[in-house]
Amino acid sequence: MVHHTMAMPTAKATSASMKNHVMAQPFRGVPTPAAAPLAFAAWWVSCLLLTSCQTVPAPPSVAPAPITAPAPAPAVAAVTRPVFTRSGWSDLPGWNSDSQEAVWPAFRIGCRALLADPKTALLWQQPCVESEHIDAASNLSVRAFFESHFIPYRVAAGDGNDVGRVTGYYEPLLKGSRERTAEFAVPLYSPPDDLLTVDLADLYPELKDKRVRGRVEGRRVVPYWTRADIEHGATPIPSNALVYVADPVEAFYFEIQGSGRIELANGSVLRLGYADQNGHPYRSIARVLIERGDLPRERASLGGISAWAKAHPEQTRALLDENPSYVFFREVPAPLPGSPEARIDGPIGTLGVPLLAERTIAIDPRAIPLGAPVFLATTLPLSKAPLERLVMAQDTGGAIGGAVRADYFWGFGPQAGREAGRMLQDGRMWLLWPKGADPNS
Repeated sequence: MVHHTMAMPTAKATSASMKNHVMAQPFRGVPTPAAAPLAFAAWWVSCLLLTSCQTVPAPPSVAPAPITAPAPAPAVAAVTRPVFTRSGWSDLPGWNSDSQEAVWPAFRIGCRALLADPKTALLWQQPCVESEHIDAASNLSVRAFFESHFIPYRVAAGDGNDVGRVTGYYEPLLKGSRERTAEFAVPLYSPPDDLLTVDLADLYPELKDKRVRGRVEGRRVVPYWTRADIEHGATPIPSNALVYVADPVEAFYFEIQGSGRIELANGSVLRLGYADQNGHPYRSIARVLIERGDLPRERASLGGISAWAKAHPEQTRALLDENPSYVFFREVPAPLPGSPEARIDGPIGTLGVPLLAERTIAIDPRAIPLGAPVFLATTLPLSKAPLERLVMAQDTGGAIGGAVRADYFWGFGPQAGREAGRMLQDGRMWLLWPKGADPNS
């Protein structure tokens, strides 16, 4: 799921749950445009990213000799390695007063995804299998399970700082139409056919999780269209409209959340999930308004920005275009009645399971292992009242970067949106890791 911080402008980047089309085979040499136009395009995309070339020279008329091995990849800035310090359960503020049984449905459905992945199955085999015999309605049983099978580790950044930023996100509901009407004229699109995505790990394993998006223009690859380009008709994607909504600002924030629901006129509800993104970096329009002096920092929330847009309709489109990033969606089928997914009425996160309201977070998977239990100690929005509870790290987010960084999922609907929009708190985190394994290894 791709969602960005709304409450205040901060540096959640769009990474996130990326359901991208990945180029399956690595390019071992320079592909010729005649024989493999898509491979040629992808090769030049990697050139654009890795060498910062601004223009692409015309390809030679005769294919060059094959290169048997790719040149060494340039140095890539390393992600600061998190520090996990073993702790005791008494070190977790509020551990003994938390209702851990509330997180149990998220833990159990997460186990299914973790055991299905060969890369994580061995680590999670014992706790997940033994969780089948726990009384899910007993908080004492659930708490004893975690204490018996896990060890808490205090999470800190590489510099030793264990206090970070906690923001919030939610699943919005908008009214809309399958057809464009006078009332519903703002489209939400599925990925366009000309959007090219290259997974650079196929070229260089050290560039794991690095992807480039672009489009082919003649015999060269150029960045994909920006938000302004798309909104002003530079790309022919009207046929990709999944649904139309009424308010461009609401559509913009729907993109920020990365998923949501659309209520149609007949009462049916369409669920949309993140599908892809145009490759441009996210820029906070809250920051734009603050820097221009149009909104004070304390009012730069979803509600404040929406109020500004209603008061300045002639300037709204230009404000939204300040963010070049654009998110594309896919339809998500409703869970089957009686299925495990139906027990959790939430959007699908990066782990591939539905997100449980107020018991799941989005994290940076380079720092916090996706799917792990995490004890979060923060405060309620605009408050010093403690919010201390066990959550599951089952999602990622585009602006979520670093070890002590979390986006707290408030759930579905307007009330969840109000809480998410106000949340910008300090917080600490403890990773719960299976006994017998070392999270620092």
